[in-house]
Amino acid sequence: MQICSIPSIALALTLMTQAASADDKRTRELLRTADGQIDVITEGAGPVIILLPSRGRDSEDYDEVAHGIAKAGFRVLRPQPRGIGQSVAPMRDITLHDFARDIAAVIRHYGGPAVIVGHAYGNWVARMTAVDHPQLVRGVVIAAAAAKTYPPELSVAVTKSGDMSLPKEERLKYLRGTFFAPGNDPAIWLDGWHAEASEAQRLAALATKQAEWWSAGSVPLLDLQADNDPFSSDRAHERAQGRTRRPGQRRGDPQRQPRLAAGAARSRGRRHRGLGARALADVFF
Repeated sequence: MQICSIPSIALALTLMTQAASADDKRTRELLRTADGQIDVITEGAGPVIILLPSRGRDSEDYDEVAHGIAKAGFRVLRPQPRGIGQSVAPMRDITLHDFARDIAAVIRHYGGPAVIVGHAYGNWVARMTAVDHPQLVRGVVIAAAAAKTYPPELSVAVTKSGDMSLPKEERLKYLRGTFFAPGNDPAIWLDGWHAEASEAQRLAALATKQAEWWSAGSVPLLDLQADNDPFSSDRAHERAQGRTRRPGQRRGDPQRQPRLAAGAARSRGRRHRGLGARALADVFF
């Protein structure tokens, strides 16, 4: 696993000033697979970047982030997870390898290799894809990735955050404690949860040994980590060179600062004074 670094997250904001001339019209397409279909949101033109959402969340969480990346000259693909949107495939007796096959099918269809950005749970799928299909993956960005071990009650909190049967105030309590740093409004995540998909994802992760996906194979890896993320509280020893930290943020905050998230996701890795599309091409493309 190769870890890349950038000197400052602020530099990533300069990406937003270098829009490409590519057609960034947003469309939705259905990709047929051997065991179902994948609902893919597409926009932009250029090298492929794939955005994967958090557990039980919709890929539409990243509308503004995807738009910013597409304007910088990339093709942004957002495959909806199984059970969300019009994505249909088996939801029982599956593992992360099955989710990785979905992503691999998307890359093969649209052309690769691709850089995969996985937010929270999505980073597990991104890493699994890199392990199982290394020829299709140019690099992986793990955003708000959990430590190897973390308190089990945090997983319970994620489930309760998306439990529509609970009172609003109780769900807000879990959202504040798990996803959003002080000063950010967790109410934006009261909606957009998909219970069946969330449970299928949870069980798929339990059915997959962590050692099978943790390394992300041998592709370059950029770790975007929030200082206040409770899932990473025991990762201080891992925060050496190669990890970009977002002070004062938690797991759900990329949606609160879409321009920053878009710039960071595109920056990938080497040290640059300006992180525009040309720098990205120099690093990974």
